[in-house]
Amino acid sequence: MTTAFDDILFAALISAARDAGDLALGFFRPGTTTAAAIDYKAGHSPVTQADLLADALLKRRLGGLLPDAGWLSEETLDGPARLGARRLFIVDPIDGTRGFVSGDRRWAVSVALVEDGRPVMAVIHAPALGQTFTAARGRGAWLNDGLIAVAAAAPAEGLRLAAPKSLADQLAAGGMAFDLCPKIPSLAYRFACVAAGWLDIGLASTDAHEWDIAAADLILQEAGGCLVDCDGQGLVYNKAETRQGLLIAAPRHRLAAFAARAHMAFGPARAPASHAG
Repeated sequence: MTTAFDDILFAALISAARDAGDLALGFFRPGTTTAAAIDYKAGHSPVTQADLLADALLKRRLGGLLPDAGWLSEETLDGPARLGARRLFIVDPIDGTRGFVSGDRRWAVSVALVEDGRPVMAVIHAPALGQTFTAARGRGAWLNDGLIAVAAAAPAEGLRLAAPKSLADQLAAGGMAFDLCPKIPSLAYRFACVAAGWLDIGLASTDAHEWDIAAADLILQEAGGCLVDCDGQGLVYNKAETRQGLLIAAPRHRLAAFAARAHMAFGPARAPASHAG
């Protein structure tokens, strides 16, 4: 049963994500390079002034809602303290930073509240598209003011797949027919498109982290889909190692058939060995 506090908390979560998105949107330049200062992390991954400001806003706002909750964000130094927390905020202030930097509208603020290892509230806010995906456990998934659901029937014109080209090539080599969608820079938004029924299958390679996927996981689940590894197993969050193996986002009714093909193409789930302390 939901409580008044749950409703207030959920509304505050959505409000914080939208405000962080509005902040980042002030630095966004459609079709051209961002106005934000750009730096680079290890591996030459970009981080911008907008990422850091949005992260600080979210940490301040969400931390004020649940002071005892743990915190995991792409842009905050991680540590072992969060591992003992029953509740945890998992945040990516700008998911799809490369797209944000280059002027691609398909970036998003991703926020999830995780409880006992599973997301219970989620927001994926794509401000440059005017789209806010939300979900709370047992209450459905929404896009702006309307309920959403995964695609109900097999597509008449070919499976709509969003995946890294290397994975798509492996599936094609195994004889699978599909229409590969243009690359979506935000993984959270890619999986939200599956939840909305705009895509049939979404894949992620082995470099996704918990902050990329936690919000999308719940939105998919509440829309009639699921997010699993290559062996068809669901995910548990707030682990020492945040990086994931190969992931599949799909409608539940289509998962078994696709997972069998994926297992043949990719082999067993490839999860990284834990190394975080």
